[in-house]
Amino acid sequence: MVIADFTLLQIAVALASGLGAAFVRGLTGFGMAILLVPVLALALTPVEAVLVTNTVSLLLGLSEFRRLRQHAERSAWIIAGLVLLATLPGLAVLSATPAPLARLLIALVALSAFAAILLPSRPADLPGKATTALTGLSSGFLTGFAGMPGPPVVPYYVGRAIPRATAKASMILIFTFASGAGLASGALLGELHWRQLALGAALLPIVLLGNWLGSLAFGRVGDTTWRIFVAVVLAAAAIAALIKLL
Repeated sequence: MVIADFTLLQIAVALASGLGAAFVRGLTGFGMAILLVPVLALALTPVEAVLVTNTVSLLLGLSEFRRLRQHAERSAWIIAGLVLLATLPGLAVLSATPAPLARLLIALVALSAFAAILLPSRPADLPGKATTALTGLSSGFLTGFAGMPGPPVVPYYVGRAIPRATAKASMILIFTFASGAGLASGALLGELHWRQLALGAALLPIVLLGNWLGSLAFGRVGDTTWRIFVAVVLAAAAIAALIKLL
């Protein structure tokens, strides 16, 4: 049976992975794309996986935008602006990359996020302009290429001694802009089609549920436990993606 040009198996994979990834996102403030894109890319093409993830991420972020605007660090707006500039080149590279190679590179991107989070914790002071600019540009490129703005952004916030509520809001604000940039880039390149938007919209209810459950858990864990969970999630996502490719 086929719905919106997707098979029931593809839809089932999307729903199951969407619930789990959204729970992690609600708890940590990130991780939905890092978890969702590698799994979806096994059932869809890499480009479709990225655009479906961008659709549901944008819808979810817009539902929380007022709260994000209140709690995000000012640097998040700068990084979000740079993400908008660098997303289109990343998607252009992805569309020209053979699917098997793209799947491998996407898995390696997830692995790089885990490696970055292992770096020593830094003071709460805002990083320099060069670090902020590099974070925004690389996050934008990875938004287009892998649907994963997180690997540069997560260490930028989680690796600093700032309140986790600030870190979470800042990351989600950036990811919301990144999702919009990814969809706009897909449309400009002719890669975005109604079927991807339809599947992303269909995932929204299950993703809202998972995000709500994760947010409940967020208020019940301490900072140390939260940071450990962040590292574990990144490691599990990277290892699972690599195992599936071998």
